[in-house]
Amino acid sequence: MKKILAIAFAAMMSLGTMAQTAQQVLDKTAAVIGNKKGATANFKLSSPKYGSASGTITIKGNKFNARTPQAIVWYNGKTQWTYMKKTNEVNVSNPTQAKQMSMNPYTFIHIYKTGYKSSLKTVGSNYQVHLVANNQKRTVAEMYITINKNTHVPSQVKMRQGSTWSTINISGFKAKGVSNNSFVFNSKEFPGAEIIDLR
Repeated sequence: MKKILAIAFAAMMSLGTMAQTAQQVLDKTAAVIGNKKGATANFKLSSPKYGSASGTITIKGNKFNARTPQAIVWYNGKTQWTYMKKTNEVNVSNPTQAKQMSMNPYTFIHIYKTGYKSSLKTVGSNYQVHLVANNQKRTVAEMYITINKNTHVPSQVKMRQGSTWSTINISGFKAKGVSNNSFVFNSKEFPGAEIIDLR
């Protein structure tokens, strides 16, 4: 009987350690990519909901600037401006969490502490963190984040909205100083663009 209790206790402890380790891995990752000065990376999105896109992203805190051949997106932490090159239009919006994440794979570093259960496993030279929302009605209900063990830089984020999965692959991460002006649309640079306010 004592053996059974000891085994059960050890199993419970290992589960607790695993959850704690997932949190620790994400904390370290958030510290690396949440560099106060800013950072840049390349990304490639594949999503039944948002389509496919590849480009570069600049981040600083919860702000980001994403550039693809089709569009440029600026987000200052509250307002998002999306410039569509083909139509010469700028859509102004206050995006949902999922919409932010479709253009900024690093959004997870601000949301993993709020209402998600986490678990961790090792896959080769990477950690894979699995996040499941306590409230399945959240816009992002589930995520898998692949993180390099040595650098704590993520290489892939998979997110689920309802039954739809989107995948974002990330490469070329570099910490670098970025001006706050990089995250705000400057109408002087696009004098002929039509601005459409969707807020």
